Parts: sequence; structure tokens; C-alpha cells
Amino acid sequence: MSLESVRSFFAVHAPEIAVIVTEASSATVPLAAEAHRVEPDQIAKTICVKVGDTVMLVVTAGTRRLDNKKFKEKFGAKPRMLGADEVLALTGHPVGGVCPFGLASDLPVYCDISLKSFTEVVPAAGATNAAVKVAPDLMATLTRATWIDLCQAPDCNENGA
Repeated sequence: MSLESVRSFFAVHAPEIAVIVTEASSATVPLAAEAHRVEPDQIAKTICVKVGDTVMLVVTAGTRRLDNKKFKEKFGAKPRMLGADEVLALTGHPVGGVCPFGLASDLPVYCDISLKSFTEVVPAAGATNAAVKVAPDLMATLTRATWIDLCQAPDCNENGA
């Protein structure tokens, strides 16, 4: 029912945005980029993490990795990735289809500034073969997200999550 919760979300909050369902899987950044014919960084990857007792969603450009130092400076601890069952229970979405729309729980959402270089990004839409195309600022507005700088520089591959 995850895909349906996303469709319901957009029907209420942004009916002009269509949920795109593809034959091909878009469960990973490379697969999503291929399915939607965009650059991998244009895929808005949603990560579900826990810091202490707080679970949050962080939406980043597709190939970016969280910077543990930046994360710790902002939230006081390193992020802990949640298991697939926990992610499904908290978001209502399966891993590979996690997005900040139509959530099962009221979770804080953070959009990394890495998304701001695009006029349109492609986040998942509650299923491993569903997505939407949306302007980053509109996505942040719709999800009440906070803009934040949590990712490593594009050429950096250490200390990431």
C-alpha cells in the first residue's frame, strides 16, 4: 500500500505531480537514473537513519554520501542506518522505494544542499519501480523539510554512511 499512500499524498498536496511507475526496477541510484534517463545525482536518494532516539529521513543527490563529521556536528552523534524491517515499519515504504511522501510516521525530513544544483530531481515514490519528478524546493516545501549540508564533497569517499 506504500505506492497508494504516495499517490494519496500527491492527490491532496500536489495533484499536478504524477507518480511514474516503470517496468524496470528503480531500487538503486544507477537503476533509477537509467529508468528515468537522468544523471545519477539527479536521483533524490532518501536515507532513513537514527540518532539517539530520533529517526529521520535525509534526502541527498544520488551519488552523495553522508559526511559523519558534518552529521555529528549538527546532531551530536553519527547516524545509524536502520534495517529494512525498521525502515518499512517507520516509513511504510520498502527499501528501494523510500521517499519523504506519504509516510506511515511523522518523521523529520532533511534535504541536503546537494539537491539544489538541479531544477528537477527524481525521488522514489513508495515502490521499487515508482518515482516522481519534482523541483527540489517544492519537494522540501511539500515535506516540511529543512535544508542542510550533510554530505561529503563529490570527490570524497571516506567517513561516509
